[in-house]
Amino acid sequence: MKRNTSDAERQADGRKRVRIEDVARAAGVSIMTVSRALRGVEGVSEARRSEIIRLAQKMNYVPNSNARSLAVENSTLIGISLPTFFNEVFAEILDGMRGTLISAGFETVIDITEYDELREEAWVERMISWRPAGVVLTGVHHTQRVRNRLKDAQIPTLEIWDYSADPIDVCVGIDHHAAGCVLATEALQLGYRKPAFVGTLSGLDLRADARLAGIREVFSAAGLGPVHAARDATVRAFEAGFLGVKELCTDSDTRPDVIFFLNDFMTFGGLTACEELGLDVPGEIGLVGFNALSITDVLPRRMTTARTPRKLMGSTAARNLMARINGVKTVSPVALPIEFIAGDTTCAQASGPVSLPQTEER
Repeated sequence: MKRNTSDAERQADGRKRVRIEDVARAAGVSIMTVSRALRGVEGVSEARRSEIIRLAQKMNYVPNSNARSLAVENSTLIGISLPTFFNEVFAEILDGMRGTLISAGFETVIDITEYDELREEAWVERMISWRPAGVVLTGVHHTQRVRNRLKDAQIPTLEIWDYSADPIDVCVGIDHHAAGCVLATEALQLGYRKPAFVGTLSGLDLRADARLAGIREVFSAAGLGPVHAARDATVRAFEAGFLGVKELCTDSDTRPDVIFFLNDFMTFGGLTACEELGLDVPGEIGLVGFNALSITDVLPRRMTTARTPRKLMGSTAARNLMARINGVKTVSPVALPIEFIAGDTTCAQASGPVSLPQTEER
């Protein structure tokens, strides 16, 4: 990046108050770009943002109105990290969370990781340097460095969408392994015996991996399985669902009688594939989605799926984070339940329900 090494950049002894104009001139960018870079808002590349922050720190620049956001503890800034914007799950969680935070006087800055742990790690480092009031991470799987840095910095930290009995600090989400167990149990009660799963590559979406593990555990306990999985590298959900069903159902001898999908969009793609293959849904094969997304309200047939309490999760998480910021003892991790919704893509099988082994009550 082209830089203008001016006298302002060399004012590192603090004898003269550095203005935002000085930083902009040293960085060779506009005042607006400096402002956006320091506040962490969209519209500035990561490389340029890092360079501007480096210059601002070298020049001892502290903005008047946003000083708390850059270097002072107990600011009103909340940093929120999401894996993607192109998913209404995270949009609804964010909606439930931001309303509560903003009404309490907090400001939010949002970053996207694209499911990349190293990008999340770099973002956390930037947040720590700003000393925000709190940090929000999606999921409970992070690098050890992220966990250590946030704990050492003693910044109130919230993990959402997933559940862990050993969170960094505050956790509000769904136990996705337990959710998979719920889906499998409902399918067994309908009489399904040959399950399969359609999702992304293993390791890309760890929450989906946990649900698949729960599904496998329940069917294995019933003496059924294995649960075959079709896992496509594409991030286009409709296409992944379509290709997954084609892969699993081409051979009639090994064709499953029920397929669980990573989400409802993939289920819709799978339904399209079933129609192309001439498979009767739910007569010959059952399809089960996840999340009860808005697409389920406009399909010609109601989809069997599981409703996740996304807005409730956001608002509950925000309240717990605010309590933590205000000095209340860290609340226990919260696991919110899912709701199984029986639709028109599954039906009771003639073979009847499958019995699960009896377990001792605890």
